[in-house]
Amino acid sequence: MDIPNGNDISRATSPGGAYREANGAPNGYDPDKLARSRPRTFPYERYLPYKTEEPSVREESLEVFIKHLYIAVSAGDFAPGAVHWTREIRGWLQLKFDLPKDIRIKLAKLYYELALAPGLDYLVAERFASMFMVLTKRKHYLRPGKDLVLDWRPLYRELKLFVLPTETGSGQTSGSKRNVRTLTKLCTFAQLYFDPREAPAILKEFLPFFSTSFTEHAYVVVGLINLLLPTYPAPAEQPALLPQEYLPTFFHLWSLVNRSRLFDVHFIDIFSRLARDSLSSEHVPFSQYGIYTREQNSLIFTAILRLLEIPVGQSTSPYSNSVDVSAGFALYLDRDQRKHPIAHHIARWIVMSLSPKCLDHTDSVLSYLEGLIQAVETFFHPSNSGSWTKTLSQLVYYLSDFFVMRWNREHNGEMEVPEDRRLNDEVKRRFVLCLREVIFMGIFAKSGTAMNFSLSTLQSLAFLEPNLILPRALQQIYPAIQGLVEVHRTISAIRSLQMLSRVMARSKGYRCHITSLIGLALPGIDANDLEKTLHTLAFIQAVCYNIPFHDLTKESPRDETVSVEREGAQTPMEEDNTGLAVSWITEQVERLEREGAGVQIDYNAELTDEEEEAILRSSTTGLAEFLMSFLGRVFTLLENLPDASRVRSGSPEENVVNTLPATFTPLLAALSPELFDIALNKIADFVSNHVIHQARDAMAFICNGLVKIRPQKALNRLLPDLIAGIRTEIDDNGAGSTRTTGSEVLPRDRALVWNISLLSMCIVHVGDAVLEWEEELFSIATFMQEKCKGIPTVHVSNFIHHLLLNLTVTYTIDYSNYETQELERGLNTRDWGKISHPQSLHVKWHKPSKPEIDFAVELFKSQAESAINNLNALTGDNPHIKRDGTGKDWSDEVSRNLVLLRLIISGLSVLFDPKYNSGTSDVLSSGNDVQMEDGIDEDIPDAADESLGEAEDEEVKPTFQYETGYPLDKESAQYHVIHQLRQTVGETLHRVHQFLIERQEDDVPCFNSLYNAYRSWFVDVGIERSAHVLDRVTRLLAADIHPFKFSGLRKEYPRPLLVRRANVYHLQRLRHNASPRIKSELDKQLLLDLAQSSVSLYTEIRRTAQSANESAVKCIIGARPLVIPPLLEALGKSIKENNYPRMKGAMFSLLFGSLAKTISRDWKFTPQLIKYFIEVTGADKPSVQKLSANATFQVMDMGRSIEKMVILDEDTVQAISFSVREEEAEHIKSKISKKQSLIKQKRSKIEAKKTELSSDLIELARTSHWKKASRTAAIVVNLGMRYDTIATESMIDLVTQGSIDSHPSLRGLYAGALVAIFSLVTNRALTQHNYENYLKNIEVLPDKILIDTVKEREKNPNWTQDYLASFAKPETAYYIDYDYPGWLVWNDTMPAFQPEASDLEFDKVEEDVRKKIGEHLDRHWFSTYFAFMKQEPRDSSADRFRMSSATMLTNAFDLVFDGIAVATFEDIKDLTQSVYGDGSDKHQHRATAEIMGALFSCAAEYKQEKREMVWDFVFPIVRGIFQDGLTPENASYWTTCLRVVLQGKDPRKNWPLVDWLASFRLDMNSNAAFKESSKIHLLQQCIADHGWHFQLEKPILEDFLKHIDHPYKGVREAMGSTIAAIHRTRYHESYANVDALLQAQKAASSIGTRPYQPTESYSSTITEVFDRLETWRKERPTGQQTPSSYTQGGKTVLLWLDSTLSSYECIQLVQFFPDVFMEQLLHMMDIKEDPELQSLAYHVFRHLPNIPHRMGEDSGFINALIRIGRNSTSWHQRLRILINIQVIYFRRLFLMSEAQQQDLFDCVSAMLGDSQLEVRVGASTTLSGMIRCSPVDFRNRTVEVLKSRFTDMLARNPLPKRRMPGTPTPEQNRLVLVRHAAVLGLGALIQAFPYMSPPPPWLPEVLATLALRAAADPGIVGKSVKTILADFKKTRQDTWHVDMKAFAPEQLEDLEGVLWKSYFA
Repeated sequence: MDIPNGNDISRATSPGGAYREANGAPNGYDPDKLARSRPRTFPYERYLPYKTEEPSVREESLEVFIKHLYIAVSAGDFAPGAVHWTREIRGWLQLKFDLPKDIRIKLAKLYYELALAPGLDYLVAERFASMFMVLTKRKHYLRPGKDLVLDWRPLYRELKLFVLPTETGSGQTSGSKRNVRTLTKLCTFAQLYFDPREAPAILKEFLPFFSTSFTEHAYVVVGLINLLLPTYPAPAEQPALLPQEYLPTFFHLWSLVNRSRLFDVHFIDIFSRLARDSLSSEHVPFSQYGIYTREQNSLIFTAILRLLEIPVGQSTSPYSNSVDVSAGFALYLDRDQRKHPIAHHIARWIVMSLSPKCLDHTDSVLSYLEGLIQAVETFFHPSNSGSWTKTLSQLVYYLSDFFVMRWNREHNGEMEVPEDRRLNDEVKRRFVLCLREVIFMGIFAKSGTAMNFSLSTLQSLAFLEPNLILPRALQQIYPAIQGLVEVHRTISAIRSLQMLSRVMARSKGYRCHITSLIGLALPGIDANDLEKTLHTLAFIQAVCYNIPFHDLTKESPRDETVSVEREGAQTPMEEDNTGLAVSWITEQVERLEREGAGVQIDYNAELTDEEEEAILRSSTTGLAEFLMSFLGRVFTLLENLPDASRVRSGSPEENVVNTLPATFTPLLAALSPELFDIALNKIADFVSNHVIHQARDAMAFICNGLVKIRPQKALNRLLPDLIAGIRTEIDDNGAGSTRTTGSEVLPRDRALVWNISLLSMCIVHVGDAVLEWEEELFSIATFMQEKCKGIPTVHVSNFIHHLLLNLTVTYTIDYSNYETQELERGLNTRDWGKISHPQSLHVKWHKPSKPEIDFAVELFKSQAESAINNLNALTGDNPHIKRDGTGKDWSDEVSRNLVLLRLIISGLSVLFDPKYNSGTSDVLSSGNDVQMEDGIDEDIPDAADESLGEAEDEEVKPTFQYETGYPLDKESAQYHVIHQLRQTVGETLHRVHQFLIERQEDDVPCFNSLYNAYRSWFVDVGIERSAHVLDRVTRLLAADIHPFKFSGLRKEYPRPLLVRRANVYHLQRLRHNASPRIKSELDKQLLLDLAQSSVSLYTEIRRTAQSANESAVKCIIGARPLVIPPLLEALGKSIKENNYPRMKGAMFSLLFGSLAKTISRDWKFTPQLIKYFIEVTGADKPSVQKLSANATFQVMDMGRSIEKMVILDEDTVQAISFSVREEEAEHIKSKISKKQSLIKQKRSKIEAKKTELSSDLIELARTSHWKKASRTAAIVVNLGMRYDTIATESMIDLVTQGSIDSHPSLRGLYAGALVAIFSLVTNRALTQHNYENYLKNIEVLPDKILIDTVKEREKNPNWTQDYLASFAKPETAYYIDYDYPGWLVWNDTMPAFQPEASDLEFDKVEEDVRKKIGEHLDRHWFSTYFAFMKQEPRDSSADRFRMSSATMLTNAFDLVFDGIAVATFEDIKDLTQSVYGDGSDKHQHRATAEIMGALFSCAAEYKQEKREMVWDFVFPIVRGIFQDGLTPENASYWTTCLRVVLQGKDPRKNWPLVDWLASFRLDMNSNAAFKESSKIHLLQQCIADHGWHFQLEKPILEDFLKHIDHPYKGVREAMGSTIAAIHRTRYHESYANVDALLQAQKAASSIGTRPYQPTESYSSTITEVFDRLETWRKERPTGQQTPSSYTQGGKTVLLWLDSTLSSYECIQLVQFFPDVFMEQLLHMMDIKEDPELQSLAYHVFRHLPNIPHRMGEDSGFINALIRIGRNSTSWHQRLRILINIQVIYFRRLFLMSEAQQQDLFDCVSAMLGDSQLEVRVGASTTLSGMIRCSPVDFRNRTVEVLKSRFTDMLARNPLPKRRMPGTPTPEQNRLVLVRHAAVLGLGALIQAFPYMSPPPPWLPEVLATLALRAAADPGIVGKSVKTILADFKKTRQDTWHVDMKAFAPEQLEDLEGVLWKSYFA
């Protein structure tokens, strides 16, 4: 923007203008310089009341920031340097300045680089990451693909450390402290900018890791794809990158892990982003299914149905817990569920796939959406709430929100969507109709969140289609508001009105209802129901923002056509007018009631514009009446408010008081002058005649509202009364004449306080009208100050504070909904609901004028001087009030004067200039800045010697001030007067402080007022910071704007809110200018005072002083290093004297605030602090201990090593060097190198200090009490370990000996440290002793090799089979430790390990450390360590195999085997034997398992001979234990031990063990069940750990399958799960490479190939097993009580099936469901003699419908269900089939063909006639469930058919006239059956629509049929009818007033006849 005021030019183009020009912007300036691709909506600077700086000034300051940023980054000065400049740039952006696009791109790249730079301190990196997010927050800043392209690899590199640790080597990495949440958030922002052309590379990188053999990797791959795969469409010329190229593969991956919720979430997230990003690009094919195909669409919808977790029948969840458990590290990759709920993804996917194409096809995304909402409709009803409620309401909310956003953005050109994809009115209409029903149920929800979501949805839908929503809404709202229904419905109705008010005010016809609605809502203001009151007020507020309260009949006399001429007074005419509206409304309300739910109103067609305007005008005549009764109700409310118990408690009373002003301001602003007068008089009378103490604040706010709107008029009416009132109270009633105790206001003082409060609120923020009252106000202030004592004085000071604020602050005084010229021309009907455009406002501001300033300064002077004199007198030698220690009068007086000082200082804060004192008061010329800052630079070298922290230049850097309309002239006398007075005030405060400390140390109230005054003195300069003005105003604005926000619309707010936004912007500028200032002598003195009191003995004083200190150090440059030394000294002293209160004070100040950071950076202080901190540990007081425990972490962190080296990309950094001008380039270069050397010097000094400290501490740790020692140890570990030196000798001695210390917690600490040293040694050796490699995670494993699989596969076509077969033989050329290579696809290379590789090379440093440790590891060390391992653990949770011991021993044994340790392998063998002893005790087992695990782990890495030596000792012992020594209490230790040994290792590394386990066969003669089962468990562990690499399974399977009828339960369970585990790990895909995979999937179908196709052998196994079961079943005599082969074998098989079906490969079994499984399972459920078998079978049976079938695979299953349901002989079986029918119908709603649905319906309705009662009832509920969730047209057809069928059945089979006595004949039985079937069938139809209000038109007839024809039947039939009718009535209690109308009167009578109690009246 080189053209001056370039902004205005770009503003002038119509919105979207700059958008369409292909070559950037109009006027031909450089497109890169343009800051945004869309002009700002709100011209911030144009509305300020003063001239702002030129754009060039801003850009200049930006260049300075960037220049310094460049210097800092180049010199390696990250914190504080780069962080500080980042903060500056951020502040600059927050002032809404425009960042040129080219600079934004460079900065974004730089911060992306910095956020991920290896070696950078992670806390600093977080700062950079958040800056990156700020820069890329909105898409229109930088367009993806065009402006910015980022590389995904650095981000992947960091994520990989978390999720693929085995890949990166030893896992212990430098950056592992990073917060993974930050990384995933970075992905969310950066993903848009990854290059779509990189997609193939990304897939090639990730997919080879996919494996379900070690499931965690499958989750990791999908998580990574979700975070990193760019979904933005690739350029059109690369068709190979279209989504459909890789989508089939994604669907295939999805089907590889079934029954997993995480997978569903991830994939829907990916797909919905793809849909969003592809919508606007023309070359991506788009159909009625969006960019997806029909199959894909059905699958996604099915997944959506699963994700909503709607309960169906008795079914279990569609997800299986055991699947997602194995996600492991992949959980790190989840997005934050709270910020990205699943409903959000679903809605985004649906809305972004909609287009007009959906209208032309019966089958489309839109029709699926309708089906989905239809299916879950009943779950929206308030009486049917549960865990699903929130998700459902969220879903509907996001659906409507996305739709509105897309609609708006397409229409205002922000979203460029190809013509044929744009949403049109027809799509909109269908969309709204689809959601309408459920929303009208949702707004009455019981849960608050669900209700909020539903109300927002209602608003969005009404915005889209007012005619479809408003009639229904009014229909529900009128009865509710008139109080005809339950209370909660009334509240919902009022809230809906609030949300709808904006749309109603703008819709023709509907707006005529508004005035009557606000009238009806008034009773909602009710002191007995405060919640309702709140909502009513909010509704009225919403109306006031949208309509003017003007009586339009008076406003526009020119429309005379309406008012019929009449002689006489005017009154009848007005009545006549209201009459018109009243009659119209009455008629409309009746019409709503009459027409019922089908109501359709289209006012556009029904009313002409003239009629409508006439009605509207006439309706406004009722406004005066409304106003009167509104005020009346509010006064009643205030009179009845309970006393607010305490302030800011969040109680409802308080909320009401806070909401009142928010309602009154817009209300009063909307009133016409006549109405305003009414209000003013009414309020003024109330105020002068009442004193309602608890409503004081509310009333004051209301008065403030009055004065704000029309200052002159209101002040004239209110002030005389108030001032007179005050004088009367003081002079005549003696109010405020004595001191008061406590905070209660005495009854005598209440009227006074009431008047003062109202007065002080009447004169704040009301502009210059108060000048007319200058003298009265001045004199009353002085008068009150002289006369008052006690509590009222605080209010008096507050009054002065307010007056000062009002006079000196710049603020807006403009609350009207309309511009002045609009009001002058008179409002008419067109001004209802009018929206002001943000570009065309004329804002009225209050700017302090000369007389106002004079008044303010005068007031300030008189008040300040009197207060200072009083304080001087009071602290003098003979004060006029005695300080005798009994009465509190003295301290009252002192604190009163202090409060006054505090308030007047903050009242005048805007006039104080932060630059006063600093000599350079005109820093605005930027020449000065650079000089100033260079000056500092030159002096640094001397300064740097004393300081080890930052040279205090952190904040002295130039901060740029921007114009804020400062009212004083810097030269004037006034300027000096107020600053000198402020100086005097400061000195007075110091004097009072000294006096109190000497004489009144326990006077808490005085001290508190004193330090609060200190705080204001420090912070309130330039802006009243102590009141948090900016935060408060911003928060209030945000709350008010919220109801007006619509996605996709920009700032369409009512005018007053836009004006307030301008005010906030002014405050932001003020806040920006209030930067830290240079300290003066007085500042120093006062800061030291605060430090002194921060360690006071009295808690209260301490707290106040600490918080004041915290605030003060933020405002003064270099304050922190000033206050630290005295605090440290105090801490030291308190430790000597054991003075606990002072100790707490000092600890708190130093460690729990902003000082801690300064200390940790400044090593002048740190060592001292750390030593004191350790001393504190000895303090014998719980509260002190708690404090120090909380701080430990911080202190430990201080010992971290400083970043030695940060790796950055040079070009990215150079990119921002454009800010350096040619002529200063050399100078800058030298500056950088100077800074670099300084930083290096500083670093080495600090490191020296750290080393010195650590040796002191090690001494300390050695000698002191364990408590102290454990603190010390924790700190030393961080201090003493460094990459270069590893650790000092003394430290090694300490930790090695400490690991066998007798104190358990110390032992743990030291052992941890020792392991850390070991791992650092290994790490150093792996990274080849090079720190850079260490940072980049480059590790060189001596035995790691890469196998070139491409070559191998070319040589050998059967490579994969041979590769797998090789795992069955012990000999191999290399070991494969990783599980993933080749599982899904082969990568080009595969990592492997050589068996006989060279050992790790250690350099001198590492060798020395190992030797030093080895010296301590003698036999004694090991025996002590083993002895401790054998001890019983302290708590039961620690009673498990402890990895820590195993890791420690692995490292120690390494030293033994390398011959470095003193102990030998022989010693270890002896000791181990003695640990194991006789093996009788479980603790012996635990210790032995840990030792064995360590030995195994060592051996695996050794060469042949060493390995055999270890195995020869270990293996026999372990084998012996596995053979005979396992017991239930020690088995878990050994399982874990086995896991540690085998997991992630090639089976051939531990061949003897694996071979021995795999050779296990069942011993049918053994009766030791536990031994057998525990061996199987070990075997299963072995199989699970090796996955598909376990190749010895055949004999095991044969053996197991032979003996499935094993007699022992434990063995059977182990067998079942092991068989499942073997089959689970047999599957693998092994595609040649990623391309082959993509090709194969695309060729197969749009959803890829079907995985887990059962093999021949597998199928034959299953069939064979089930045949065997069938034979056994027939052999078993019925009723046999003892177990038989059938029951035993059945259980094993069921356990196997259960394990498979609840796992991800469950679809392997699908083809066996219909013929093999179902009937067997049903038979097993019939065996009553074996309940275990029954429940297992039932459990497995319920899994079946939850297993995902592919499309078309379900027909066999469905047919089998139907066959069994109709033909099975056992009624139990028929009943159980029903359960599954309902579930499968619901789960496969989107996948089943209509014919199948029809078959299921036929089957169930036939089962209604079953001979068994239970089956009939079951069929009835199933049928109603199925009807409920069917698609609409199918449902209507079915209902029609069923209704006529059942009605006929009743009619054709009448009951015989009279009953024959005796046993009923078969004919009679048949009749009862048939009639019962018909009744249940009709009942099912009724129950299918439990909540539909009003009921569907065919329903009353059905009810009547039942009541007439069947209610009189004897027995079960009659009873069923009664139940059905009673239920019907019960579910409709809420809506009965509506539902009644659906029935004809005679039908109602029939119904009453049945239920003898008149339910239906």
